[in-house]
Amino acid sequence: MGADIAQFEKQLGSFRRTAVLVPLIDGGLWTADRGRVRWICAFSDEAALARFAVVRGDGAREWAYQRILGARLLDVAVPALGVPGGVALDVGSDDGTVFPPVAGIVPDSAVVSA
Repeated sequence: MGADIAQFEKQLGSFRRTAVLVPLIDGGLWTADRGRVRWICAFSDEAALARFAVVRGDGAREWAYQRILGARLLDVAVPALGVPGGVALDVGSDDGTVFPPVAGIVPDSAVVSA
């Protein structure tokens, strides 16, 4: 269990320092609601976004996106959602990761308590 936590912390640190791609829709960041959480959908690179688009059946259309630093998504965009939110990285892939609205990941103002 401790190794899993250490691995996640390493992944979180890397995500915070990396610019990721976030598709744009209707002038804003693309999000998806799952349960009671709104997830900002982000992709590690154009290839990951393209694979997702193909699986969705939207591979033929052009996807507008913005390149955003992971830290900015977690520290600014998530709290701006106005509802419980997090970031889903590489949705639908075997390497997908979620950064949920919990302490240590998002600012205290955006943390969801149990």
